[in-house]
Parts: sequence; structure tokens; C-alpha cells
Amino acid sequence: MAPDGEWVFGYGSLVWRPDFPFAERQNARIEGWRRVFWQGSTDHRGVPGAPGRVVTLVPEREAVCWGTAYRITPQEFEAVIAHLDYREKGGYALEAVSIHMDGVSVDGMVYVATPDNPNFLGHAPSSEIADQVLRSYGPSGPNDEYVLRLADALRDMGVDDSHVYEIDRLIRSARPKA
Repeated sequence: MAPDGEWVFGYGSLVWRPDFPFAERQNARIEGWRRVFWQGSTDHRGVPGAPGRVVTLVPEREAVCWGTAYRITPQEFEAVIAHLDYREKGGYALEAVSIHMDGVSVDGMVYVATPDNPNFLGHAPSSEIADQVLRSYGPSGPNDEYVLRLADALRDMGVDDSHVYEIDRLIRSARPKA
């Protein structure tokens, strides 16, 4: 471990809801990965038999995924990883990545749901993803909240993510007008 800590990259709810101590937070990117709503959530944004959809990463050669990098101090590292292992227990595993921010690159970690996990849903048309999200609710709340908050956070960062914004647009257009 580096003397100043380790970096963890968040690209989903960790962008807008970090619930762990960190020493530093920066907008960042990883390369060669694309964010997609292909992971089922039966523990946070859905339930067994009616999963919600949350994001994972899939390898794609020219892709860039923007998110947030968190520096975790050596003193907090084990507790934070234990917390994140529990939070991301629904099919995610840690992967080593190079995180790029402010003109520097650091070694770090990211949680990725692999296609062989039991909650992996895979590709679906955007309209089907949005419909599933609108129907889903779990212990952490409605699935549409997850999508809308992620889209808002990415917009605030100035990030272009057509997949997230398409799902966001479909959800917003299907919601009742106030």
C-alpha cells in the first residue's frame, strides 16, 4: 500500500453516495471500460425475483468511463474495503485499474460485476432497461432514483455518457408530470 493511501474508482452510486471515509475525492476516468446498466440488483434497488438494474463496466477498447476517485488512507483502508465488499456483494469483484485525474495516473481499484455472477442481466434495449428500472424498488429505495441521481451527478461533472442519459431520458419522460 502506498504511504498516502489507495485509490478506489466509483462510476455508479459511489459517484453520488460515498458512505465511507476518504481523504481525497477527484473527478477521474478509467480507459478501456464502458458503463452499462447490465447488472441486476436484488439487494439494493430490487429484490429477488424482481431485480432492479444498476451499472457495471464492460471492457471496450476505445471507451472512457468518467467517475470519481477516492483516496483511502492506510488507517481506514481495511475497514473501507470491508464496507465496500458488503455494499457491492451482489456480484461485484475488485479489479486493478489505472485511474487518470488532473494530468496524473495512479494505480487503483474498481468494483466490476462479471458476466458469470448470478445477478448479471446483460444487454437489453434501452426501453426495456427503463421499464425495468421504473418497476423496481429495493431496500435502498426506488431504482429510478439511482438512475436519475447518477445522470445528474455525471451532468454536474460535465461528462458525456449517452447510455446513462438515454435511460435517464426514458425514465423522466415516463414519469407523471407534476
